Amino acid sequence: MTPKIAIVTGASAGIGRATALRLAKDYTGLVLAAREPDLLEKTAADVKALGATPLTIAADLSLVESVNKVISETQKTFGRIDALVNIAGAVPQIDLFEMTDQQWTDGAEMKLHGARRLAIKAWPLLKEAKGSVVFMSGNSAESPKPGFAAVATINAAICALAKAFAEQGIADSITVNSIAPGPVMSNRRIGFLEKWSKAHNLTMDQAKEKFLEEAHIARYGQPEEIAELIAFMVSPGAKWLTGTAIRMDGGEIKAI
Repeated sequence: MTPKIAIVTGASAGIGRATALRLAKDYTGLVLAAREPDLLEKTAADVKALGATPLTIAADLSLVESVNKVISETQKTFGRIDALVNIAGAVPQIDLFEMTDQQWTDGAEMKLHGARRLAIKAWPLLKEAKGSVVFMSGNSAESPKPGFAAVATINAAICALAKAFAEQGIADSITVNSIAPGPVMSNRRIGFLEKWSKAHNLTMDQAKEKFLEEAHIARYGQPEEIAELIAFMVSPGAKWLTGTAIRMDGGEIKAI
């Protein structure tokens, strides 16, 4: 098999972990980056069991030196990058009128700027491989509300950023897209529902059902479903797909 290498950030849990496991079926090597070394090693063991060679890098991607480390170690170990999947980063859901400047800055530093820096540093190797980049946004970019204004703002910025990279990617033979999931059942979603249930004086089971009713969707998404879409976006079958933001949310956003 011709060597194919993908970098997956946020690979320790949730969508990142699911994406790493899915790409292990298509790529010979996977670079797994996240802040939690123990969880990363679990993902690496499962990736190896699926037949791909893992490289784990425990790193805080809000830091410039961590971004440099991911690319330098990838180049040293594998010598190429065929796909970059930016999943790392969580933005706090705090009311617009209560969120501090520092919280806004911290929220953007990893999810937006970390992904931006990583794409720039990886670009020369991606260009050599005629590779692909995926940025993780979210469907809140299309439906901002005061309770999660920072999340929506940063997600919208990520869609715009991906579009800008895609324009350069046309000349450099690199596809660049973003994905905007809706409510996916992960540890992050469970944490949100725990707070949401208390705010609405509901049990967790009641909160799960109530949220679905208010979102007008049949069920929550699963990390593996998002991973399957990402796998297509970085596959040979998607080489004419670029500059696009794909929403996958069970129909939560009603706009066209």
